[in-house]
Amino acid sequence: MTQMHMNGKQRILATFDHEVPDHVPWIPFAGIHAGKLKGYTATELLTDKDKLVECLLEVNKAYSPDGQPVAFDLQVEAEILGCKMRWADKAPPSVETHPLAGKPCVPSTIPVASDGRLPLFLHATRQLKAKVGASTAIFGLITGPLTLASHLRGTTLFVDMIRQKSYVRELLAYACDVATAMASLYMAAGADIIAVVDPVVSQVSPKAFEDLLHDPFARVFRHIKEQGVRSSFFVCGDATKNIEPMCRTRPESIFVDENIDMVAAKKITDKNGIVIGGNIPLTSTLLYGTQQDNMKYVIDQLDALGTRNLVVAPGCDMPYDVPPENVVGVVQAVHEPNSVREMLRNYQATSTDAADVVVPDYAELTRPMIEVFTIDSAQCAACGYMKSLAFTAKERYGDAVDVVEYKSIDKANIARAKRMGIKHLPCILIDGKLKYSSIIPPQADYFKEIESSLKKRNR
Repeated sequence: MTQMHMNGKQRILATFDHEVPDHVPWIPFAGIHAGKLKGYTATELLTDKDKLVECLLEVNKAYSPDGQPVAFDLQVEAEILGCKMRWADKAPPSVETHPLAGKPCVPSTIPVASDGRLPLFLHATRQLKAKVGASTAIFGLITGPLTLASHLRGTTLFVDMIRQKSYVRELLAYACDVATAMASLYMAAGADIIAVVDPVVSQVSPKAFEDLLHDPFARVFRHIKEQGVRSSFFVCGDATKNIEPMCRTRPESIFVDENIDMVAAKKITDKNGIVIGGNIPLTSTLLYGTQQDNMKYVIDQLDALGTRNLVVAPGCDMPYDVPPENVVGVVQAVHEPNSVREMLRNYQATSTDAADVVVPDYAELTRPMIEVFTIDSAQCAACGYMKSLAFTAKERYGDAVDVVEYKSIDKANIARAKRMGIKHLPCILIDGKLKYSSIIPPQADYFKEIESSLKKRNR
């Protein structure tokens, strides 16, 4: 039976209990975007506890969330463990160095509450819990084992997964220890739900997931459950192939981005008794769409998926410059779907004109052209590692190849991706042909493709 007059936290918890809430709950993953609401840069937001709390309360006021993350920063643990950060005004910090890149060892340091920027985020968790926690479910976001291992080891990890499996298992077991420690810190600070965020999961095969990742993820979710707290498995990119393996690690919910067919994925999560959340497109809809575009996306999602075992949310951390009115449109569609349907009777979609995009004549190029399409390599970990791999071609072949990144954070690149027929990000094209989509290949395979292109030009 549908429950009436719920507050946001009750709505989230009812959904996680597989009940039908008064309306589908909504979570704005307003990480760095929270800073925009009060005029602070991403760097200010993520380094100043008072500004962070101020912005989180503004998100709560402006966007009426049922659940709310404290921060969307997957670099906190990596920074504590020795990775150097590159900071930006409109993106979270990105990992610039990988302390294990030249030495396949396993660290022993486990973060404690006083390390790095953890005091900032734990303070914000306690403040958010005290001020809005009675009516809003507080999400503590931690970095998943695979992404943390990638931060520490760099792209070499993907070679290790083939050639040094025993080492990878040890490193992932350590990263799991870090994740359980981080989860405990957030739970002690008052988080109602722990989200294990691991965008790099979309870049591995189901076989590799079962072989290397199942045990550490299952251990993290078991630890969270034993503390009486709810859990989420958050993945970015085209993780379609891994939805079933992810379910077998037994999170209570799975959040996905626009690369995922939600109807198909929800059949899998429903079968496994798991809630699914997502997947409003970050750039084409939230950033560059109109308020009506955002309303229409939500209404179509509700019509396709129903109201049970579903949470409406952005596909990942919202871009900094998302117009607030677009988020308000999402809120209105969630809260008043029937009236919004009436408003949309004469709706016309915003056009992204791909016809004006000029693509190279690849057959006439004198050098191989490598194009890596990302959401934003500064913000998306999976995109960052795909870009890193792509640009190793410059290190190896120098001026014999051209390498370019196209970020969909730039509206023109959305049109370019559409013109090129690209369906999923991140991906790599060589000479205009899609070679790798949502999976990071072994470097040797990548170089082999480039050398094949070079040989054709030297004939």
